[in-house]
Amino acid sequence: MFDKLATVEARYEELTASLGTGSVQSDPAEYRKQAKMLSDLEPLVEKYREYKTVAAELVQAEELAGAGDPEMRALAEEEVSGLSQRQSRIVDELKILLIPKDPNDEKNVLLEIRAGTGGEEAALFASDLYRMYVRYAERHGWKLEILNMSEAGQGGLKEVIVSIAGHGAYSRLKYESGVHRVQRVPATEASGRIHTSTATVAVLPEADEIDIQINDKDLRIDTFCSSGPGGQSVNTTYSAVRVTHLPTGIVVSQQDEKSQIKNRAKALKVLRSRLYDLEMQKQQDAIAKERRGQVGSGDRSEKIRTYNFPQSRITDHRINFTTHQLTSVLDGNVGELIDALTTYYTAEKLKEVTAVETGL
Repeated sequence: MFDKLATVEARYEELTASLGTGSVQSDPAEYRKQAKMLSDLEPLVEKYREYKTVAAELVQAEELAGAGDPEMRALAEEEVSGLSQRQSRIVDELKILLIPKDPNDEKNVLLEIRAGTGGEEAALFASDLYRMYVRYAERHGWKLEILNMSEAGQGGLKEVIVSIAGHGAYSRLKYESGVHRVQRVPATEASGRIHTSTATVAVLPEADEIDIQINDKDLRIDTFCSSGPGGQSVNTTYSAVRVTHLPTGIVVSQQDEKSQIKNRAKALKVLRSRLYDLEMQKQQDAIAKERRGQVGSGDRSEKIRTYNFPQSRITDHRINFTTHQLTSVLDGNVGELIDALTTYYTAEKLKEVTAVETGL
């Protein structure tokens, strides 16, 4: 681990020197690239330098602790104890910083919510989840754009796709993918019987054109008249767009905009992210075959969380975490759940790093 840290520090010093040269400063793109690399390395280098300072102080304290003066020895032994504990904490922090970063963590997000089993109640639950994530995003100052929304009766949602743009959006929301289950008495249930319904959530990192190249020859684009509310243009102009990606069979329809060009752009944005997610799933499947203990594949067929209204309880089944703040969570205060998931998966990844270092 320390050989790797020394290499990282040397690279950090190279980048620091490089940013001061005229050739880099005169090239804005290269300057931004190297500045980003420097910024990414900085927390790790600062923590490593802190470790080296503490290690040097510990050596001095141990030397004093072996001196003949009893009073000096007692003070030095106390300092050795404190420095040893501090050194141990820094090593743990360094291991966390050495965990490979998810390259998608800083990306924006496409959030897709669909009603599952349960009919009208499932659509109402999908609407509840949508409201929860919208409020959470607003509290973080993230920008939201609805790409597609299909409404059901009584304020429910059959499906909604929304773009969420903001710092750390994917890193905070990525563990929300999966099947969410609700247990409650529907408003239309006269006998007071509790119903169980589901909704699926997919959190996709928004893919740039450089991430996924789409060839026009791989696309079939059909246009049709929009349906639903929208004024005089509905059912009179072919503004709605259906894009089919022939190699994968993925189909994306878009009709929210009155402009066919805008609908096409939005559809391609969704398609690009779904193709990117498909590639990530393939990579994760390949890794899982080689390493059975891999953490966090985010399998969307898995029931990840239950929202129990009669008991005001939410349970995340992946980490056996329970909170009784159901109303608050559905109002957008989902941070406690997200923090618990992040802590758990970080600890699991740390176990992997430690296992690799020890050869286990």
